[in-house]
Amino acid sequence: MVNVIRGDALQEIGKFPKDYFGGIITDPPYSSGGSGTSATKQTTADKYTATKRKCPYPNFEGDNKDQRSWTSWMAEWMGIAREKCKAGAPIVVFIDWRQLPSMTDALQWSGWIWRGVAVWDKLNSRPQQGRFRQQAEFIVWGSNGPMPVDRKAPVLPGVFGAAMPSPGERLHQTQKPLDLMRKLVHVCEPGSHILDPFAGSGTTLEAARLEGYAATGIELSEEYGAVCKERLSQC
Repeated sequence: MVNVIRGDALQEIGKFPKDYFGGIITDPPYSSGGSGTSATKQTTADKYTATKRKCPYPNFEGDNKDQRSWTSWMAEWMGIAREKCKAGAPIVVFIDWRQLPSMTDALQWSGWIWRGVAVWDKLNSRPQQGRFRQQAEFIVWGSNGPMPVDRKAPVLPGVFGAAMPSPGERLHQTQKPLDLMRKLVHVCEPGSHILDPFAGSGTTLEAARLEGYAATGIELSEEYGAVCKERLSQC
């Protein structure tokens, strides 16, 4: 079973019963694009489009918070979600280098045990003379209390190499590669019900379905909610 709920994660997560989910895998808005307050408040199309051409993807919501507000918001939804997860369930959250410290703070403030940081190597990025390429994003993960060593889950790598979907294949501006997500869902035990509170175009949900998991996605945007449902109807 894979389904999508249109609504605000803060409101919708609380409607589920306790101990309902076997894990959380999500890619929330980072609220980090730009080097100052004015840049952060731009639309996502302006912040994350490198060229002057019109962005072909709808803007997504929730990406205009300052760092303190973002950290508080992250801690709030993760705290609610932890109550809805089984003991030992993993949480896996994408983030970039700017918000990595705040992300690990929020995860711990909300009661999860921080287990580490994996790396997503995007394999390519815009070159910057005299600087390191920004070709990596990060995967912060933890667990809802102690995580048994005999869980029915495989050994996963600490670095995942996967190129971004090409513009012609992409349905969302920050869409993650499907093959990457198909690997990540295996941090959850077989048969688990996975929650993605920021479903976007539905990549996590499609990956879960293809790998034999149940999944529920929550999506605030009406446009992306429709994209997500259409995508899942075809996979």
